Amino acid sequence: MKIVTIVGARPQFVKCAAVSRKLRKDHTEILVHTGQHYDPEMSDIFFKELQIPRPDYYLGVGSGTHGKQTGQILEKIEEILLKEKPELVMVYGDTNSTLAGALAAVKLHIPVAHVEAGLRSFDRTMPEEINRVVTDHVSDLLFCPTETAVSNLAYEGIRKGVHLVGDVMADVLWFNKELAKKNFHVIKKLGLTHGDYAVATIHRPVNTDDREAISSIIRAFEKAEISIVFPVHPRTRKYLVEYGLFKRMPKNVRITEPLGYLDMIRLMSNAIKIITDSGGIQKEAYILGIPCITLREKTEWVETLQNGWNVLVGTDEGKILGALKAPLPLKPQPELYPVGASEKICEILQFSK
Repeated sequence: MKIVTIVGARPQFVKCAAVSRKLRKDHTEILVHTGQHYDPEMSDIFFKELQIPRPDYYLGVGSGTHGKQTGQILEKIEEILLKEKPELVMVYGDTNSTLAGALAAVKLHIPVAHVEAGLRSFDRTMPEEINRVVTDHVSDLLFCPTETAVSNLAYEGIRKGVHLVGDVMADVLWFNKELAKKNFHVIKKLGLTHGDYAVATIHRPVNTDDREAISSIIRAFEKAEISIVFPVHPRTRKYLVEYGLFKRMPKNVRITEPLGYLDMIRLMSNAIKIITDSGGIQKEAYILGIPCITLREKTEWVETLQNGWNVLVGTDEGKILGALKAPLPLKPQPELYPVGASEKICEILQFSK
């Protein structure tokens, strides 16, 4: 088949790296990068490190309001689809690029495959939740990472074209994690000691756009009595500066530029805990066996909450601090993310022509 794949943000680059490698053995893939993440640290380095094929189209939409960004992506993707006339459009995850790609395709009567279908946080205040729901309801092939995702779709009346394949991000992480654990370059560069620091990432608007929310998080960091490495997303940096927090960052918080995939995995692999509002990093923390503290009230990755390996704390200072000081989980992790999702997706595509 001729397949147009649409990506635009860091997690999608990682997922695409796993699938494209196998997809191109039997199909023609046209790769479209929307430019939703456009900083070199959030985009270019992932293509280089993960050996993702060079995009055939780069749309350069950049940042903007949800409506403006989604509309620009939709318009530009429609032009590409009319030109390329693919037999399938593949989208990943839950970003504006995902939604725009799916809408452009379905309006042109081109089948849509959604990788990471069926995830639900049941929080409609999150833009990502809206993107997931709409994309699933217009997709023809729905590749689910977990049994919970399959159940979510069934509850919404979606049963046709649903496939439980596992998680493609796990394929990439399992492939790279031993290499990441053995290379301590970023650890030494930052002057860190194995197991003596935590890693934090914050990027969701519910946290970054709310002065009190982000201030509460930073206050908890300050009282944690542990070194915290904080690779700062460009959007997050903008708000930290605006709120006057950037120059008043606690001494135990080490701000860095965004890191590439391999360095981030190295950093997380050697941490004692991970603090995040990212869906993908919750999952990566679980696979790496590092306890995760999630700065959200709900999560789409509910399986990771088993046995205390992931805890939801929102932005409550006391809850964040309590989770940072809590002992490590004593119970083992259930295995949730075996390898092989990318291969299953390609096998299903072979029979869907």
